[in-house]
Amino acid sequence: MEPTGQESQGAAGPQEGREETRLEEAPEPEPKYSDRQSGDDEAGTQPVGPGGREAAADEGGAPAGPAVAGRREGRGKRGRTDGKGKPRESESGKDLGEPEDEARKPGDPQPGTSREYSRERFQERAEGTEQVEGKYPLEEKPDWQKIPRQEETKENEVFREKKESSAGREAEQLVHRPTIRFSICRRSVPQSLWSDLWSHSPSLFNQLAKMGDPDVLEMVQHEERRSSRDADDAFETNEPSLGSRETSLLIGEETLFKKDKQSKDSIFFRDGIRQIDFVLSYVDDIKKEGDLKAERRKEFEHNLRKTGLELEIEDKTNSEDGKTYFVKIHAPWEVLATYAEVLGIKMPIKESDIPRPEKVPFSYMLGPLKLPRNVKHPHPEYFTAQFTRHRQELFLIDDKSSFFPSSSRNRIVYYILSRCPFGVEEGKKKFGIERLLTSHTYSSAYPLHDGQYWKPSEPSHPVNERYMLCQNWARFSYFYKEQPLDLIRNYYGEKIGIYFVFLGFYTEMLLFAAIVGLACFIYGLLSMHSSTRSTEICDPEIGGQIIMCPLCDLVCEFWRLNSTCLASKVSHLFDNESTVFFAIFMGIWVTLFLEFWKQRQARLEYEWDLVDFEEEQQQLQLRPEFEAMCKHRKMNPVTKEMEPYLPLHRRIPWYFLSGATVTLWMALVIASMVSVIVYRLAVFATFASFMESEASLKHVKSILTPQITTSLTGSCLNFIVILILNFFYEKISAWITKMEIPRTYQEYESSLTLKMFLFQFVNFYSSCFYVAFFKGKFVGYPGKYTYMFNVWRSEECDPGGCLIELTTQLTIIMTGKQIFGNIKEAIYPFILNWWRRRKARTNSEKLYSRWEQDHDLESFGSLGLFYEYLETVIQFGFVTLFVASFPLAPLLAFLNNAIEIRVDAWKLTTQYRRPVAAKAHSIGVWQDILYGMAVLSVASNAFIVAFTSDIIPRLVYLYAYSTNTSDPLKGYVNNSLSVFLVADLPNYTAPSEKRDFTTCRYRDYRYPPEHDQKYSHNMQYWHVLAAKMTFIIVMEHIVFLVKFLLAWMIPDVPKDVLERIKREKLMTVKIIHDFELNKLKENLQMDSNEFAKEVMIQENKVQLAKSTI
Repeated sequence: MEPTGQESQGAAGPQEGREETRLEEAPEPEPKYSDRQSGDDEAGTQPVGPGGREAAADEGGAPAGPAVAGRREGRGKRGRTDGKGKPRESESGKDLGEPEDEARKPGDPQPGTSREYSRERFQERAEGTEQVEGKYPLEEKPDWQKIPRQEETKENEVFREKKESSAGREAEQLVHRPTIRFSICRRSVPQSLWSDLWSHSPSLFNQLAKMGDPDVLEMVQHEERRSSRDADDAFETNEPSLGSRETSLLIGEETLFKKDKQSKDSIFFRDGIRQIDFVLSYVDDIKKEGDLKAERRKEFEHNLRKTGLELEIEDKTNSEDGKTYFVKIHAPWEVLATYAEVLGIKMPIKESDIPRPEKVPFSYMLGPLKLPRNVKHPHPEYFTAQFTRHRQELFLIDDKSSFFPSSSRNRIVYYILSRCPFGVEEGKKKFGIERLLTSHTYSSAYPLHDGQYWKPSEPSHPVNERYMLCQNWARFSYFYKEQPLDLIRNYYGEKIGIYFVFLGFYTEMLLFAAIVGLACFIYGLLSMHSSTRSTEICDPEIGGQIIMCPLCDLVCEFWRLNSTCLASKVSHLFDNESTVFFAIFMGIWVTLFLEFWKQRQARLEYEWDLVDFEEEQQQLQLRPEFEAMCKHRKMNPVTKEMEPYLPLHRRIPWYFLSGATVTLWMALVIASMVSVIVYRLAVFATFASFMESEASLKHVKSILTPQITTSLTGSCLNFIVILILNFFYEKISAWITKMEIPRTYQEYESSLTLKMFLFQFVNFYSSCFYVAFFKGKFVGYPGKYTYMFNVWRSEECDPGGCLIELTTQLTIIMTGKQIFGNIKEAIYPFILNWWRRRKARTNSEKLYSRWEQDHDLESFGSLGLFYEYLETVIQFGFVTLFVASFPLAPLLAFLNNAIEIRVDAWKLTTQYRRPVAAKAHSIGVWQDILYGMAVLSVASNAFIVAFTSDIIPRLVYLYAYSTNTSDPLKGYVNNSLSVFLVADLPNYTAPSEKRDFTTCRYRDYRYPPEHDQKYSHNMQYWHVLAAKMTFIIVMEHIVFLVKFLLAWMIPDVPKDVLERIKREKLMTVKIIHDFELNKLKENLQMDSNEFAKEVMIQENKVQLAKSTI
């Protein structure tokens, strides 16, 4: 006979104790009817080691020995704790897990512990199991995997009938006789069976989870129960204990929620134990659709509970505005473990033995820029592996409540929310939180911040990483310090983290370009007064004696060249010999930046466990909107599974509409640019005549010439038009992309990126391309000017070239965009949040809770990071495409980015709700765009130096036409101007004023009036043109050759990173191999013991049946 009660526990030998300890990690199965809170399963266990092994708390509070740890998991006697070893208290102040009969003496009768109670509990479990099995038929296990079960015999039937007839009589008479009371003891699944089971079925569960099946967790638990019954269907002595349902009810009633005693920064449920992972909010709708929305919410929340999530609803009477309901969501361990495997989340298995990289040379000089070590590296490095439920002992699980970081928890919950169904409408299955947000069924959905950003968390609460980020990252006084990248990744996820890594690396590389650009600018400043060209233009004897032809028809007068003295000096700052050097340098800098970024990205992939990250885990998942729109299914050639499929003929109309819309808006940008050109042409004459007639503007004319004034006002007007067009196009492009019904998130982002970048490229750069490559190139000559729309005469460049106008245009647009962007990103959400909080604080005696504080913040949105990347890439274009005209562009970009990093950090940490964490291993399609712009920048800068600046004509004159050996450039200004006979001017263009000169000059290389081929291009024009084309070809080939050599010489992955990756893979494989090998040895030993126990149990049953008969 098998001993009962405490004797049974004490009789367990050392070997059996080891077996039970090893098997404790298998999740405890539960009846289908039970609605217990999943998070309470771990309440009675205490972590005792990094391997995740637990010891059950004894009835008296002391931890039980390892021999009974696993056995106690299957019983209701264990003490309920808060996950940290602290017992919970019920309303009466007693331990919830303390048995009611603990104080009874061993010999006293125990009411409610009869065989009838055990039989009823067993029948309830069996009925619940049968329902699950009928609903979810699972694949049959092979025969070798099954453990034989006892066949029902006639003796057993007689025994059961006898027991049923005498159960009540025995309870009344309390007859004491030598017999055994028995019940079903649910035991942990042996690891060998668990491994075999999941070798066949995990793919089924994972696919159902990906499709959003709300019953997937219930199926997993049912499969565990089934495996447990197959492994061990033995009867053991056991006292009745609180069922999971009863325990859950007690927990729910253990405390009443008291607003005045709960901290406003609490991130837990009312029990103070279960952490809030996500929050949904909604407001009652009294319109016609109010009932429909309420039904959707009811069904949605019901399905969320079926997936295993735990919900707690805050009534609107507890909210500040008295109108908003809040649904708090907690993901218990079972849900986290199941979906961590579905998403392939890597978790630590052993602390890494690979030392961190050695300090770089001269690191002591960079000391003020460094952060404290505990902030830069808040956690040690680990060897990691993809989490799997059947290998839980392999992972370093010290505390299940904190094993998964908060970013992983909210990512898992959002994955469930985005796939959870809420009903069938119009014959289509509706699902996903995004649809509910769009239809205003819910007003918002967001994960909580860790706490207040201006104060640390209380000692009993988890570490407030938001406060740490605010103190060490989101402070403007820390603009010179490095970023806490690991902390950013832990809090916001890899996708946001890699953006800040890219922005920081880009800013660091800009420092080198800014230093070289500043040196070129200083060289121009120092050589400005020694410039022969500027000296000749400003000389009254040279520039003052040169009469220039009118710049417009009729109203513009003849003018003297020395009136542009100041403009020629300013032009020399950017148009000098260093321009060529800087253009070539920037072509090489772009290559170094992109190649070193690839190395930085590879190092980041290793440090953040993204080496084996597969895009389909996140970006290649089907969008819920796509699945909802698809009525057809098609076999996936890779997975051999049926997937939603949208025929091409349904997409083609939207593709045409999308292409037509983008083309229309780009044409609208070109039309706007032409309108600005027309404005400049129309206003130029007005400015010229006004300045000539007003004597009070005589001193201003030397500074604000009609050309400069028109250029400044035209650039400002163009910038305003750019902002207006951007505002409207962003809305339209997002709507069109949704209408295309992209299949995956990656397709959606790629399509939107292409539309937005093409438009913004044309919108921001079109005016710069016009000034650089078209303005002044097709003007004609006096007497035969070209006209736009036969009305306005084409614009001419300054006698010193159009480079100064390009610099003006670039400076206004680039600087204006950066200032406007920073104001919009910082001030707009600040004012909006202040107004929202002001409206919300209507009842001061109510608690302004953590979820309400975050609810009143601005939403970052799914496209928030997209616009940050777009802003950075547009700035990259300004720095690279037109940098030959403005060497200070890298310096302005560097200063802006140093502020931009802190502005973005400040708004994310203080002004925005916490974004949902997402994984990414690179900057995605933006890297391809950067490569394309790098190649284009080489050609654009070569053309700017050749056709926009004045450097090539000066070099041609220097080496081919100069006759002055002491000052070779002397006479260049006179040589670059052609002569025109005033009498040849048509009457409709000549000014009406009287003049005492017969010729005027204009900028071109043409024959004089007395030549046989008057006003035709002379030979010097063709020499200059040939030199320009030669320069373009030579510069492009040199830069491209250096680019290819650098790309070939610099490896994409550094050697030390490759070695670290190989080392980690080797160690991971070794750790898993050792784990599986040890588990196999234990299972082989366990199987022999199980067989012996099974034989003994069978013999006891037969003897018991005979004695009863």
